Amino acid sequence: MNYDLILIRYGELSLKSSYVRKQFTFALIRTIKRAFHMHNLACDISTERGRIYLDTDQILAGVNVLQNVFGITSVSPAIKTTSQLEDMIALSLKCCEPILHKGKSFALRVKRTGEHDFSSQDIAVKLGNVIVEATTADVDLTHPDVELFIEIRDDIAFFFTEKIRGTGGMPLGTQGSLLALISTPQSLLSAWYLMRRGCDIHLLLTNNSLRETVEAFLRKWYAKSDIISIDSKSKNLFEHINMIASQQACAALVTDHSLYDTSRDVLSEIKHMKTGVGIPIVHPLIAMDEDEIQQQCKELGIIQ
Repeated sequence: MNYDLILIRYGELSLKSSYVRKQFTFALIRTIKRAFHMHNLACDISTERGRIYLDTDQILAGVNVLQNVFGITSVSPAIKTTSQLEDMIALSLKCCEPILHKGKSFALRVKRTGEHDFSSQDIAVKLGNVIVEATTADVDLTHPDVELFIEIRDDIAFFFTEKIRGTGGMPLGTQGSLLALISTPQSLLSAWYLMRRGCDIHLLLTNNSLRETVEAFLRKWYAKSDIISIDSKSKNLFEHINMIASQQACAALVTDHSLYDTSRDVLSEIKHMKTGVGIPIVHPLIAMDEDEIQQQCKELGIIQ
């Protein structure tokens, strides 16, 4: 299928006020452009409430990039036509005839926005009948072999066959700055959770042997984060953390503490840290066991 563009969806942004949504959408687009630039891919972006449209001549490569951009809930390679009935019929047949035949089943999922002289149900029934007549395929709205999504927005209609899941969360840079102590690969999982909530993360690296791993992690998630090397055994560790937090205007410190970690006295470490660090301390992994942490690190590509 020769796609025209990629539809990009975001979730929480649509719940914000008009001004905040505009600012957050700008941050998301900025990250998308940076990600495409890193892969030497050209793109042209336009927006509409609830949607971002991305034009590129490398659709499939673009989809792979977008899956690692925080703030995107899903993407769909799509074909564009007008919302005129004859154009939608022609495109429906073009999309379905190569993949549907007798013994196969399909479902149409139609959404509509704007003023039209038809309803979503009208379009589903009309196009469904045309496809059945042309392909002899069956309609199955529950467990179809093929789904054809049709999104009608004013005078334009978009056709696509899949919604590819994104990372979700909030765009980077929309929720303030944090520090993250990075001593093991698992520490990056803690940072990832806060990055997914839109925080800019400044990484305090206490183990320089991890630098390549950290740099690869930042490239993978298109984050422009500082990597600051510090000595975890320094007597002035907390002073250094407080100084860096002040310089970078960071609101909290992120650690990888987990109550399931029996190799250290976690609660004593946290208590001691709170006596010297002058900003709140966040522990995203505190209730996660070792297997869960390892599995998520593998899924995110932090460890092999």
